[in-house]
Amino acid sequence: MEEKKLLNPLLVGVMISLILIVFSIALSFTGGSDPKGGWISYLIIIIGLVIFIKRYGDAKNNEVTFGELFSYGFKATTMIVLIFVAFLFVLSFVTPEIKQKVLEATQLELEKQKNVTDEQVKTLTDGVNKYFWVILIGTTMFFFVLIGCIGSLLGAAITKKQPKNPFEQTNN
Repeated sequence: MEEKKLLNPLLVGVMISLILIVFSIALSFTGGSDPKGGWISYLIIIIGLVIFIKRYGDAKNNEVTFGELFSYGFKATTMIVLIFVAFLFVLSFVTPEIKQKVLEATQLELEKQKNVTDEQVKTLTDGVNKYFWVILIGTTMFFFVLIGCIGSLLGAAITKKQPKNPFEQTNN
């Protein structure tokens, strides 16, 4: 029987992260203010996790449990989050104007709302400026972990499972 190669979940996380980073860079070069870009990033995570969890189950001849498959996906998610947060740090030093663009977009969005006064716009924009890193890293981590959980759950649910029964004897 042919031995199937198992991919380390950390390596899977690195691969999905690299795809996300390339997508993010491409999106920013093409005028990445489109809100659909975030949703596409989330789809990349979910689809990537589902594919690799399925491959992991197949490589183990589907002799896996739901918990093993979910754990594999969540380990990959952890690596995705760590690498993408590091990418955000690097990106912010390479292109410091990103913070200014976010502040301008926040201010414009607040000014569009009719029930927000100019004083509230200034207060909220100052808050975003002061806590920019906390907001950026916190929201990225929260949503990537949430989406990673969804992808891991879907991948574990979709993958065929035939776990070994520890009480059965095998005759060799």
